[in-house]
Amino acid sequence: MKLAARLDRIEPFYVMELAKAAAQVAAGPLCDPARGGRRMIRLNIGEPDFGAAPAVRDAAARVAQGPTPYTDALGLPALREAIARWYGQRFGLAIAPERIAVTAGASAALQLACLALFERGDEVLMPDPCYPCNRHFVTAADATPRLLPTSAAGRFQLDATQVREAWTPATRGVLLASPSNPTGTSIAPEVLADMAGFVRGRGGVTVVDEIYLPLSYEEHFGHTALALGEDIVSVNSFSKYFGMTGWRLGWLVLPPALVPAIERLAQNFYICASTLAQKAALACFEPESIAEFERRRAVLKQRRDFVVPALNELGLTVPVAPDGAFYAWMDVSRFHADSWAFAHELLQSAQVALTPGRDFGLADPQRWMRLSFASSMDDLQEAIARLRGVLA
Repeated sequence: MKLAARLDRIEPFYVMELAKAAAQVAAGPLCDPARGGRRMIRLNIGEPDFGAAPAVRDAAARVAQGPTPYTDALGLPALREAIARWYGQRFGLAIAPERIAVTAGASAALQLACLALFERGDEVLMPDPCYPCNRHFVTAADATPRLLPTSAAGRFQLDATQVREAWTPATRGVLLASPSNPTGTSIAPEVLADMAGFVRGRGGVTVVDEIYLPLSYEEHFGHTALALGEDIVSVNSFSKYFGMTGWRLGWLVLPPALVPAIERLAQNFYICASTLAQKAALACFEPESIAEFERRRAVLKQRRDFVVPALNELGLTVPVAPDGAFYAWMDVSRFHADSWAFAHELLQSAQVALTPGRDFGLADPQRWMRLSFASSMDDLQEAIARLRGVLA
C-alpha cells in the first residue's frame, strides 16, 4: 500500500513510545510485588491526577440520560457564551462568543487553525524545544515548521529579535505556546507584544497555544495573548486546568474573519465536538467548580515547589523554574550523554518513567528530559527518593 509522502516528515510520538516501554517493564518481574518488585511511577505523561470536577461528572450523568444530538459545528451557543464570560471574569477581556469555536480537543483546534492558515510553500516559526504535535500539525498542512533554537537565558521561548532575523518571504507566521510544554515557561507579556507587533507588521499570523495558561503560578506571566488584539489566534482546552483530558474538548478564539473558514472545516472533518462533553463542560464554570480548579492549581504549585529544588539538589538541573503547566525541563548531561537511553535505564533501575528530549526538537535533545509533576505528592517524593538512590 502506498502511503502519503507527508508521513515521511512526521516522526513517531516518542512520549507514547516511552509509555509503551514503561508498560512493558510494569508488567514484568521488576514491578511484580510477588517477586519483591515495586510499582512503576509514571512522571512521563502530562495528565493531571485529579480528573473532572464533581459537578462536571454529575452533569455528564444527567446528560447521558437524555438526547445528545449533533450541535452546531462551532459548539453549543451556551458553552461559547460561558467561555466568553470566563475570559471576562479571569482576564477582564470582552470576547464575543461568536469568535469562539468549540473543538474536539486542542489537537483538533490546532489542526483546524493550521489547515485554515498554512499551505505548501509556507514556513512557520516555532521555538525549539516545543510540543512535537504542534509542529506536526503544520507539516500535515503541507507547510514547513522551522524550529529556532532557544536557551535558558530566553526562558526557552522566542523573542522578536529571533523572529525578525529568521523571517523570510516564505514565512507565514509564528506558532507559540505559553506556558510551554515541555519547559513550563511562559513568554513575558512585553516580549509577546513585541513579537506579535512585528508579525502583524509583516502581514503574518500569531497563533498561541494557551492550554496551560490557567495553570500559571506567577502573576506576571498569567496574561492571555488575546489582549494584544483581535488578530491573535488562541488555542485552549478543557483538558489541563479543567481536568477533562479524555473528554476531548477544546476551543479556539479567532479573528472574526477566520470564523467562517474554521466552521467550514469543522463541519467536514468531525461535524461537531462531543455533545455530552460540551453539555457537561458547562458545569466547569459554576462557582464551586472554579473554586475546585483553583485549589488544584495551588496543589500543583506546591508540587512544583517541592520537585524543582529536589531535582536541582540531585544534579538534574532545571535551569528555568516553570512558571506554569506541570513540567520540569531538566539537564541530565551530568549523568548520561543520551537522555533517550537514560530514560530506558531509569525504567529498569528506578522504575520511574520520564520523557526524554528527543520528542521536543533538534537543539541538543539528548541533553534534556521532561518530568511531569501532575502526579501525586506521594509519587513525586517516592520518585525523588528512588532517583537519589540510583544517581548516588
